[in-house]
Amino acid sequence: MKFGIIVFPGTWSDTDCHHALVEILEQDAEYVWHETTDLSEYDCLILPGGFSYGDYLRPGAIARFSPIMREIEIAAQNGKPVLGICNGFQILCEAKLLPGALVRNSHLQFRCTWTHIKVENIESQFTNKASIGQILRIPISHGEGNYVADEITLGKIEQNGQILLRYCTENGDVNEKANPNGSYKNIAGVTNESGNVLGMMPHPERCCESVLGGTDGRVIFESVISSLKTGQYTRDPI
Repeated sequence: MKFGIIVFPGTWSDTDCHHALVEILEQDAEYVWHETTDLSEYDCLILPGGFSYGDYLRPGAIARFSPIMREIEIAAQNGKPVLGICNGFQILCEAKLLPGALVRNSHLQFRCTWTHIKVENIESQFTNKASIGQILRIPISHGEGNYVADEITLGKIEQNGQILLRYCTENGDVNEKANPNGSYKNIAGVTNESGNVLGMMPHPERCCESVLGGTDGRVIFESVISSLKTGQYTRDPI
């Protein structure tokens, strides 16, 4: 298996992802520059966090037009797993590969802190190694992590089980106090309808080894690895 870590001008969590995958999880991974137009050699694509193009206009708005995005769209349509973390989530929403949008945090502050998130759905290639209701301690670092969508879309993703992760308290209560950015119903991570594209604001790559304060982020990557090995939890592309 081979992971492709997409690098845009302004990306800065790419090295964290590479370290987690190669040094901790012992996987094959490469950096992929945003001008690349052939992604056929990669089994999973990761769009890391950062400030692509300096977040000009709005986060992800310019990166969405990078040459590589057309290839990512094709890969996603063909069922290849795609993981967008923080700015990667924003880019995927701008590219319409995920529903909804990420807007300014409701308190208008940049938040860099540890959060707790609850796993809502384990029938996914991104969470199949977790248990339903499991509470993960994963850090965030963003100023525009407030997930919004129209009522029809919100109802649809709820019904389809596309909400994989929600912010919660350390005891698992999903409430306003546990919401770090104002996201609708504490949404921290959603998939596309086919289930092979995940966007999440928390940074799993930053908590894959105990020296960094926790290892809960490993379950996201381990789920993808397991899914690629077994072929489970992959829905037919739409």
